[in-house]
Amino acid sequence: MTAPQPPTAAEELRGAGLRVTAARVAMLQSVRDGDHLGVEAIASEVRERVGHISLQAVYEALHALTAAGLIRRIEPPGSPALYEGRVGDNHHHLVCRSCGVVADVDCAVGHTPCLTAADDRGFSIDEAEVIYWGLCPACS
Repeated sequence: MTAPQPPTAAEELRGAGLRVTAARVAMLQSVRDGDHLGVEAIASEVRERVGHISLQAVYEALHALTAAGLIRRIEPPGSPALYEGRVGDNHHHLVCRSCGVVADVDCAVGHTPCLTAADDRGFSIDEAEVIYWGLCPACS
């Protein structure tokens, strides 16, 4: 029996209620193929795939893709916004203090203390953003 194929970028866009354009398909693929990309890097990737696209169009599409839950925006302090394709889980990030490289790290194993606040003040918590800071192996 053959395993079902994952949906294409176009199918995901349609499923999220977004208009399918070559630029949006290229952007979704670029973010998912990349590793915590900034807006300039995404724009460059999209231009290589489909030709000219304005930076404003890139920002607007990234906003739409993020709002639809197809990509995730992270903002480590002191860094411009970065985008990643890993969504739907409560993972965290490692950031190198020296070179700025960002890497994914799964939530704590066992009981997930990151979703249990000391005082939730009535909030229904479903996600926590944790950033671990240190030096990557190359900078250590």
